[in-house]
Amino acid sequence: MNFIQTVLAFLLALGPLIIFHELGHYAVARLCGVKVLRFSVGMGKVVWSRRFGKDQTEWAVSILPLGGYVKMLDSRDPDAPPLAPGDEQHEFTRKSVWRRIAIVAAGPIANFILAIVVFAGLFMYGIAEPSTRIRFMPETTPAWQAGLRGGDQIVAVNGEQVGAWSELNWEVISSALDKRDVQLQVERESQGRVDLVLPAASFEGLDADADLLGAIGIGVARPAPVLGKIIPGGAAERAGLESGDLVTAIDGKPVPDGIAFIEALRKAGGRTVQVAVTRDGSVITIPVAPELDPETGYGRIKAEVALAPEMVRVASSPLEAVGKAVRKTWETSALTVKMIGKMITGEVSLKNVTGPITIADYAGQTARMGVVTFLIFIASISISLGVMNLLPIPVLDGGLLLYYSLEVLTGRPLPERIAEFAQRAGVAMLVMLMALAVFNDVARLL
Repeated sequence: MNFIQTVLAFLLALGPLIIFHELGHYAVARLCGVKVLRFSVGMGKVVWSRRFGKDQTEWAVSILPLGGYVKMLDSRDPDAPPLAPGDEQHEFTRKSVWRRIAIVAAGPIANFILAIVVFAGLFMYGIAEPSTRIRFMPETTPAWQAGLRGGDQIVAVNGEQVGAWSELNWEVISSALDKRDVQLQVERESQGRVDLVLPAASFEGLDADADLLGAIGIGVARPAPVLGKIIPGGAAERAGLESGDLVTAIDGKPVPDGIAFIEALRKAGGRTVQVAVTRDGSVITIPVAPELDPETGYGRIKAEVALAPEMVRVASSPLEAVGKAVRKTWETSALTVKMIGKMITGEVSLKNVTGPITIADYAGQTARMGVVTFLIFIASISISLGVMNLLPIPVLDGGLLLYYSLEVLTGRPLPERIAEFAQRAGVAMLVMLMALAVFNDVARLL
């Protein structure tokens, strides 16, 4: 069932993005007076088509669901029919270079516009996500050494106010990629506002695509380990633990939250530990023997414990939401370009190149998390699609824009021989990138 959901989520996410991208090309081509011969969803052999409109444009579905294209009247196409009388003025290459630039750029721009619309809608609705309150961390972590403590609420990063975990994560990743110190302002119960600095050296050797915050010791705050339902027949019931007990320590070591409680029990499988709990205002110590799970090797007591973090939900006005959406789209695009640049220079691992398998996996995961999470994923992929298509690689929109930019500078088109050579090189480059992406995808699965 999960496989079917993943495939459907992948198609539901990628399909509309490709269609929207190609509709950008189509709409601007029509505005510029270029005749469109075919609008195809998918690549390869056409399996279904119908013709509509004055120009009898063929709207088609092709056999390969990845990608799509808009085929315009172009005299360079060897398969194009001879120009009919009056079609010369509707032929692509006879349009001014600025119109050709507009037509090619319209696809990626359509993806950015879609991302802005989705993000603006989400910001107006309000996205529920973990707050910026952090949990305890070991004294050996960079976060502790920078002065952070469990229970601190981070309210600003580098002067930017952060109210939700995604905003905090975003600002820290941006600083890490820029190799600059992170200026933090935290709200501490005992001291009020405190200014701290997380040195850039804290991120050295860390993968920018991994959980950077977790790697330096910053995690989402979790509730105190209060026991919920006690499952009959488990170690918790046999030991005498009760629903409502607040666990304070195990073998004399403090247990600050539910995750720490679970981690301690996992390590204690097959042996007895002394669990200190607060019950009805009194502290009592109860010996508990977690059962060893033969499949995982972890200890378990069969009792529920609260783990849900503190959540915040902030809704914006329409004008504010659009502004935030534009900024989010711009910053995500800039970060993507920065990541690509660092991969080229070797500062970021090529393992971060992902392909359709990983995208499908994320699509399935986010779809199962809910509509809001899935829409965030779609908007992010739309931005990535826009940025990738703008890369100056022949056969991509960015490669064509490079050709036309050179035409603007030199006053004449790129020689056909050079364009053909660049086209072949671009295809080879894309094949290598796809091979690397699929290899990384398979490696992740294994």
